[in-house]
Amino acid sequence: MANLIRSSKSGSDWSVNELLAYNIQVEAISPQAFFGEANPSLAYLDPNILSAPAGSEDANLSDSTSRYLGYLDLAANATQESLIDDFARETLNLLGFSERNLILSTRYIIPLTICGEIQRTAQTDVCLLHRRSLILLVLVEDKTLSNPTDTQSQVIAEAIAAFQFNNSKRESLGCDPLASMTIPCITMSGTRPTFYLVPVTQELSTAVATGQYPTTKTVISKCVTVQAHTRRASDGMQDIQYRHLALQRFLAFKTCTSPSVDLSAGICSLERC
Repeated sequence: MANLIRSSKSGSDWSVNELLAYNIQVEAISPQAFFGEANPSLAYLDPNILSAPAGSEDANLSDSTSRYLGYLDLAANATQESLIDDFARETLNLLGFSERNLILSTRYIIPLTICGEIQRTAQTDVCLLHRRSLILLVLVEDKTLSNPTDTQSQVIAEAIAAFQFNNSKRESLGCDPLASMTIPCITMSGTRPTFYLVPVTQELSTAVATGQYPTTKTVISKCVTVQAHTRRASDGMQDIQYRHLALQRFLAFKTCTSPSVDLSAGICSLERC
């Protein structure tokens, strides 16, 4: 694998070749192993969010619930990729990802240093930013509406770019760079989420920046959201039971990744500078 060709590709052009070229392996693990003991309740949500049909025009719905179900309907029948981005952002908003000092941004461009090129970029579809511009979570949607893409490889490229960006931001504020960060990532295929924990080390970042093969393998955990009973996988969150599962997984992901040892330790030390 050390002899694989490495070129200065932007994050949106990454494929399985880049994962092999930088000694990256993705392992699918069970929800129990991935989320641990996180089992959050959705009881605080408006029950209609969990039970009403996508796009429902019931006059008894609250404005916020009607709006969310409208975003879901548009995303489930998307003719433009931006509709899936909008739905993903609204879902993260609904579940409280954008807490105090945290902001959800769409189409955020992160510089990526790869093979000596500093002009490359990795563009998120949605990302969570700390108020001092640290990137805490990245989300990429499957762009099969136009051309088939390798969403998994792309989101990993964005996690590496986020590591570089965060350490650069820390240094600009007089803080020491971190040797590693675990970047929470999500991919969306329509309204079906897959969750990732991407451990990025300085060794991996340097290997990408210089176009070298890292000796240490990077193992990434992922959890696919599937429901055995769902009539069609393409239904996604239109299906009521799948919607409940997906929202619970989003919330569990927030619970098990927000502020934890890896990334939030960097935030805390940054704020103390």
